[in-house]
Amino acid sequence: MNLSKILKNTFLIILLSMVVSACATKKTATIDSQIQGDVYTGTDTVEYLAKGVPDRVFFATNESILTTMSRDTLRKQAAWLRDNPSVNVVLEGHADERGTREYNLALGERRANAAKDYLMTYGVAADRISVISYGKERPVDSGSNPLSWSKNRRSVTVKAN
Repeated sequence: MNLSKILKNTFLIILLSMVVSACATKKTATIDSQIQGDVYTGTDTVEYLAKGVPDRVFFATNESILTTMSRDTLRKQAAWLRDNPSVNVVLEGHADERGTREYNLALGERRANAAKDYLMTYGVAADRISVISYGKERPVDSGSNPLSWSKNRRSVTVKAN
C-alpha cells in the first residue's frame, strides 16, 4: 500500500515536471525566434512606410551600427523614397529603458543618423530627411525584459508630409 502511494506520487511529480519544462521550452523558443543575438527580428511591432517597405530598423544594445537586416530594410526605404521625390521623412531614434535619459537621447540620435547616412548613400537627398531622438521616452513595448528591450532599440522612418 505504502509503495503504491510512493510510486503514484513519483509519477505525478515526473508528469508535472515534464509539463512545466515543456511550457518553459515553448516560451524560450518563441523569444529566440524573435531575437538574433540581442537584436529584434520579429515583425509584431513593425508598421509599413509603403507596401512591402517596413518602417523601422533595430539595433543591438548600446549600438548604432546597422545590422544586415537593417541595411536591407533601409535599401527598400531608399528605393521607395527615390520613386516618391515629394515625400520627406523624419527618422526617429529610440532606445530601451536602461541607461540615463541623456545617454539614451544621444544613442537614439546616433541610431537615427546611422539610418539617415545609409539612406543618403542610396541616393536620398539630405534635405528630405530630418532626425529626432526620443531616447527611452516612447517605448513600443513597455515590458522590462530582453524581448521588450530589443523591440525598443530602433529607428523609425515616418512620413513628414
